Amino acid sequence: MAWIYLCIAGLFEVGFTTFLKLSENFTKPWPTITFFILAIFSFFSLSMSLKDIPLGTSYAVWTGIGAFGTAIVGITFFGEPTDFWRLFFLLCLILSIIGLKVVSPH
Repeated sequence: MAWIYLCIAGLFEVGFTTFLKLSENFTKPWPTITFFILAIFSFFSLSMSLKDIPLGTSYAVWTGIGAFGTAIVGITFFGEPTDFWRLFFLLCLILSIIGLKVVSPH
């Protein structure tokens, strides 16, 4: 169950970083409110994962899911550039997250 909480936390991180951009430096009320709600859910889910997963592993996976997902949102919705090296290192990031899951003692 801890890994499910951790994946959910990562997805909420993608959401709150996306709404951070949409809030335009906290000048738009609804994206700002959504940012804070998603951030709270993300941190709560992360804290639930810490009951069974070591802190370093949880943090690395949480930020990895968030970084990968946010990069994909940026590419898909905000027109951020894609090139071979960017996609290559995003793939390496995902492989690293999978590797942490595989070698985790839980």
